[in-house]
Amino acid sequence: MIITARRATAADVDHLVEMYDRLVDEQRAIRPIWPYADGLGPPVENAIASLLEDQAAVVIVGEIDGAPLGLLAAVEEALLPPMDDRRIGVIKLIYTEHDARGVGVGAAMLAAALDHLTGRGVEFFDAPVSPGHRMAKNFFESKGFKARSIVMHRSDGNLDDAGER
Repeated sequence: MIITARRATAADVDHLVEMYDRLVDEQRAIRPIWPYADGLGPPVENAIASLLEDQAAVVIVGEIDGAPLGLLAAVEEALLPPMDDRRIGVIKLIYTEHDARGVGVGAAMLAAALDHLTGRGVEFFDAPVSPGHRMAKNFFESKGFKARSIVMHRSDGNLDDAGER
């Protein structure tokens, strides 16, 4: 079994969309507002294509024996003054197919993303994790991340599958 992580290309968009859809299903089960507050805007194909073209973003595909089984998207964001000359890398999306978890695909994708961002001068890194997603929290903590912020949320409405109230 050979685990690799590489930068995504336009040829990966279909696989990335499929994995993103499974990520949405997983996150929606934990936090129903996730697709609308933290996910990608529709159409997803265009959002992913935009990330691939964005110089301040990196999209990584994790593979086992050449089969795409993971997705990671990170973006660079400026800090506020007086540190606005420095950037923070934010892991916006990370997903590994269930059967490929726990074998190093996520770690390989994260290492590739951090290497890319560090090479661009990024010094700080965030990885938002949904409350209740213990596996994701444990994964990032094992890679040296620790809580910096907790986002409190309140909902006065119900979200159905279409995102309507």
